[in-house]
Amino acid sequence: MVRRVAVIGAGVGGLASIKCCLDEGLEPTCFERSEDIGGVWHYMDSMDSRRVSVYRSVITNTSKEMSCFSDFPFPEDFPNYLHHSLVLEYFGMYARHFDLLRHIRFETTALSVRKRPDFAASGQWEVVTETHGVQELHIFDAVMVCTGHYQEPYLPLASFPGISSRFKGQYLHSQQYRDAEAFRGKRVLVVGIGNTGSDLAVELSRVAAKVYLSARSSTWVFSRVSDHGFPFDMVHTTRFKHLLDWLLPSALTKRLRFWKCNAWFNHANYGLASTKSSNFRIIVNEELPFCLLSGTVVLKPSVKEFTESSAAFEDGTAEDNIDVVLFATGYIFTFPFLEESVRSLFNDSRSLYKCVFPPQLEQPTLAIIGLVQLTGSVMVGSEMQARWVAGTFAGWNKLPPTSTMMADVLKKKPPVKRHPSERENLKISFLSYMDEIASCAGIKPSVPWLLLTDPRLALAIFFGPCTPYQYRLVGRGKWSGARVAILTQWQRTLKPLKTRVVDDSSNSS
Repeated sequence: MVRRVAVIGAGVGGLASIKCCLDEGLEPTCFERSEDIGGVWHYMDSMDSRRVSVYRSVITNTSKEMSCFSDFPFPEDFPNYLHHSLVLEYFGMYARHFDLLRHIRFETTALSVRKRPDFAASGQWEVVTETHGVQELHIFDAVMVCTGHYQEPYLPLASFPGISSRFKGQYLHSQQYRDAEAFRGKRVLVVGIGNTGSDLAVELSRVAAKVYLSARSSTWVFSRVSDHGFPFDMVHTTRFKHLLDWLLPSALTKRLRFWKCNAWFNHANYGLASTKSSNFRIIVNEELPFCLLSGTVVLKPSVKEFTESSAAFEDGTAEDNIDVVLFATGYIFTFPFLEESVRSLFNDSRSLYKCVFPPQLEQPTLAIIGLVQLTGSVMVGSEMQARWVAGTFAGWNKLPPTSTMMADVLKKKPPVKRHPSERENLKISFLSYMDEIASCAGIKPSVPWLLLTDPRLALAIFFGPCTPYQYRLVGRGKWSGARVAILTQWQRTLKPLKTRVVDDSSNSS
């Protein structure tokens, strides 16, 4: 019987896990090695090699309505895309509203998480923590690991001949980036065209003498601003469009997606992507096309090698007098506190049952929260995982036999191990994953049933954005405010834009 639960990390996954455990009558204790909540969203000016945090100018790629906790909407006056300081402020509101802070032990590091000798029968864990140099041993019935996938910078220097032996300039990982001021007047090469790499290239272009952006795969660029000026994810993440994607041939949906992208600007003309490419990624950056158009950012292919002051590229070209190389090459996760016998059971989230449970464990009392890569908000996905896990620990949800879980893992696991910087290509459909976990937890809404009982709500759910409130309509954790939250979500979207109201009546010129 699970009672006491260790929660490691007080970022978004940790906060959601504490709250979900409390909802199920469990006793969570959260260990957070820093002095505050927020995880990567807790910005720090100082460099701490043990912590990964956002840089000074970060704005979310997913909108507030699509990124909130399912029973706690963002304040209506918050902008739709949020500066990291507002995200952290929201986490504080959430933690205080649900009285979560008293369950967190700050400045406490989890040193080791090991099975107890009788684990096969009890499922219990020995957790050793350290607070201000003092170590302590705890016994827990279950563990929720909420450290996410931004754990250790991935810096593949061996793939770039000459960078460490010949190059005389500076090189660093994007984890060390805080703001653009340190790069003023310099010639900078950014390696990696994911969301981070493209964001940094755009920001650096305002102060650097020249910015080069090296990409090795085709990249399709989306804007946060979609049709009629609404947030992109609210327009495109709907059950109706998801159904169309499922019904139409994949080749047709891909062509339609490419056509939509190229309607904004021709990606081939910009050297970003070709419709014939099979290997491509999607990034969100409405400023990058203008930077390429104005020449403040120059797109380059993969780097072949470095000399003392230049970079040679695979197309035979070279750029001289490079002062700084900034690697936006992603992160790897290590979970150093987990004992080796457990850590060896998975090498990425696809090795886990539903990206959460290691299927080979004798007892299902360890869950990995927030490691999943989604096409939508990982914050929302983490909360959904936490709800399912807490319900499982409390005995309401049952996992299938190990053989069934292993078969499910093998069916979904990619055939080739990918480069960490290419994990964008392995992202799972947000709506598919949310519905899958919601079904496991018994909280997935039924649109046909709602069509009979509440047609207005059913239409809003089917044709409108798949906001997290949909998963608070039925089952355990049902929230009485979910229906109103869904029917008023567009009002909250428009509210922060109404700072100046114009006359848009029909008789106006």
